[in-house]
Amino acid sequence: MNVIVIGAGIMGTTFATLAKELAPELDITILERLDSPGAGNSWSFNNAGTGHEANCELNYTPVDGEVISVEKALKIHAQFNVAKQFWAYLVRKGAIKEPTSFINQTRHCTLVSEPSIEELKLRFKEMSAHHFFEHMRFSEEFDEIKSWIPYTMDGRPHHEKMAATVVETGTDVNFGALTEQMAEYATKELGVNIEYGVHVKRVHRNPAGSWLVETQTRGAAVQHRADILFVGAGGGAFPILKKSHLPFARRFTGFPVGGRFLQAEITEEQARQYRAKTYGKAEVGAPPMSVPHLDLRVADGRHYLLFGPFASFKPVLEKGRGFIDYLKAMRLHDIPGLLSVAIEHFALVKYLVSETFKGEKSMLESLEKFAPGLSSRFDWKPIEAGQRVQIIKDGDLQMGTEIIVSKDKTYGTILGASPGASVSPEVMLRALEQLFPAVFAGESARSKLKEMFPEDNLDTLISNPERYREIRDAVNSALGIQSDIPA
Repeated sequence: MNVIVIGAGIMGTTFATLAKELAPELDITILERLDSPGAGNSWSFNNAGTGHEANCELNYTPVDGEVISVEKALKIHAQFNVAKQFWAYLVRKGAIKEPTSFINQTRHCTLVSEPSIEELKLRFKEMSAHHFFEHMRFSEEFDEIKSWIPYTMDGRPHHEKMAATVVETGTDVNFGALTEQMAEYATKELGVNIEYGVHVKRVHRNPAGSWLVETQTRGAAVQHRADILFVGAGGGAFPILKKSHLPFARRFTGFPVGGRFLQAEITEEQARQYRAKTYGKAEVGAPPMSVPHLDLRVADGRHYLLFGPFASFKPVLEKGRGFIDYLKAMRLHDIPGLLSVAIEHFALVKYLVSETFKGEKSMLESLEKFAPGLSSRFDWKPIEAGQRVQIIKDGDLQMGTEIIVSKDKTYGTILGASPGASVSPEVMLRALEQLFPAVFAGESARSKLKEMFPEDNLDTLISNPERYREIRDAVNSALGIQSDIPA
């Protein structure tokens, strides 16, 4: 069976690697617009690098009055546990020689000021009662918080009321480095073919039922044929879906959101002082991906601080592509959905436009508000982040990611954004289950599945503390994450 995957980012590469592991007989080719794997949104500084497991992100635990919902947090945490199982498998196989090349233990903290202390206290009470977050700690003691996240507290007056939670087993993930190593393993050991510099212009069905993928490959028109087509091309998945002529394509429109960060390179010694990702609370009307956070990042053995993101309204589908590409991807039936979102979420649109024109001085002022004194402590520079495209489905703006598979199971795609890369193995596993049901019925595939994912059932991880702890400790050990946490 001939399988074409569009996009060699974390999603497409994970999809191809999993598929080839489970069904070695598949003939898989990845078509990538750029010149290397993981060079788009997966690249180290095109995203925050947070191993999203809901430890510190307030938007994953919405509050309604005095009731806090933790269901989304539990699902995301379970999905990340499944992701770590696959990455641990790659380490054991030797596909990844050194775990610290892509994943590094980093405290996950949430920091709030006086108006939000009771909310954080409620969140801690609900979350720490579950075995996923049993090691989470809460404090209102200034000096204790400072010992966790000194760079956010050094410049604050001691009398300022703050509260924080900490999870010591959080992670910083370099998804670009992970994608590069996985792509090398997939090509050299599994026989996956990756073609670079390929711009997909159009996909359509031929009379025989196969998918024809029309591309521009280094200046030449090239056509590929696929029995199964999977599109994991980030924002580029939207125009491809539109050109597929599949009936459900009319239900989806892309809402692009850009972003920037402030970046400062620091020494290894300074990194040891601040081994954390600290999330605050988003401004009213801000999108979830705009929650302010100060992160330690590790990339190619060097250490950085990243603060942001600063959202922007940039009508492009992918970083490096232009406004014209976005216009070409639009259809008349998309306009009502866009207008509906603009009206219903006017505060969001207003916020994005205002953030677009925020200069370096204003960005540094935001950093100073989040961590007093830090803006002048290091040499900060603005950098452009990756481009996110949120889903508009049936006229409603959606958050998160969504798997879409055609009725005949020959076309699949992934749309949306955060938590995205962090949960890519679990999401791609579900996509494969839908596209290749016959593969999962085979004994060899089921045996291989258990080797890669000792426990991929989210409900089991959520409801069975002993099973979860067994899996957690095993994968943390393989990935170099210290599980022996102080009380």
